[in-house]
Amino acid sequence: MPYLIVVTVLWAFSFSLIGVYLAGQVDSDFAVLVRVAIAAAIFVPLLRWRGLPQRLIGGLWLAGALQFGVTYLCLYRSFAVLTVPEVLLFTVLTPIYVTLLDDALARRFNAWALLAAGVAVGGGILIRFQPLTGDYLLGFVLLQIANAAFAAGQVLCRQLLARYPTEEALHRLFGHFFLGAMLLAVPSFLIFGNPARLPQSAIQWGVLAWMGVFATALGMFWWVKGSTKVDAGTLAIMNELHVPAGLLVNVLIWNRDADLPRLAAGGGVILLSLGLNRLGRKPGKKPPEIPEKLARQAAAR
Repeated sequence: MPYLIVVTVLWAFSFSLIGVYLAGQVDSDFAVLVRVAIAAAIFVPLLRWRGLPQRLIGGLWLAGALQFGVTYLCLYRSFAVLTVPEVLLFTVLTPIYVTLLDDALARRFNAWALLAAGVAVGGGILIRFQPLTGDYLLGFVLLQIANAAFAAGQVLCRQLLARYPTEEALHRLFGHFFLGAMLLAVPSFLIFGNPARLPQSAIQWGVLAWMGVFATALGMFWWVKGSTKVDAGTLAIMNELHVPAGLLVNVLIWNRDADLPRLAAGGGVILLSLGLNRLGRKPGKKPPEIPEKLARQAAAR
């Protein structure tokens, strides 16, 4: 849980940094490419290939392609047909996808986890809901693909690390995740990118660097590590906490208007869903974790 909370805070700041300094100013495909390239530059030099199960390597590549390829290709294109409030509203379904996909891969059905994820979605809707306007069906479909891809990447990493334990520390494996992401980030920029909209100021480059190192490289590493130490229901709910966290950061630092009573109420509902999920957890049942020996090695290095 501590890893997921730290990353939630990191991503809460990222939400405002993108909105203030990058959105509408810097080409989105280039921004994604820079984030992934920086993360790859950090983890690829540490990468190990030999002795690893091929399914683990291939799965990590697939997870990276899903979370930084499919997700962002769909997300950024949804803005062409949706208003910002509609985009925010349609992203709150991610916890449901996390729960359903995790259950599908484990060949089980956990009604409590699904219920808790549904309550968390209700909290997110309470915070973000705005009346829908215009033609939004295409945007809704694009965002559900993005939500499902982001959830699938998380669940896949979590399941892979549980099913294919290895003596290697996690940071020796994680370069595969970002190599998979590069498979889609590079051609996406080459095909859809606009070279005329590259960063024009030191602040914009600085934000991209911060996003690459902290939000993307360290953020995704800690998120995956944290996902292996909690059950699927908790992971699903944590996907919703970025909503109140991001709005709170925006209000405190950039002084943007926000409905604070609604923010507090929605945040309370999301926290309530964590308790609901814990209530439905079977006694003595632990979530899949990275093997203890691997964890000790990662800490020592």
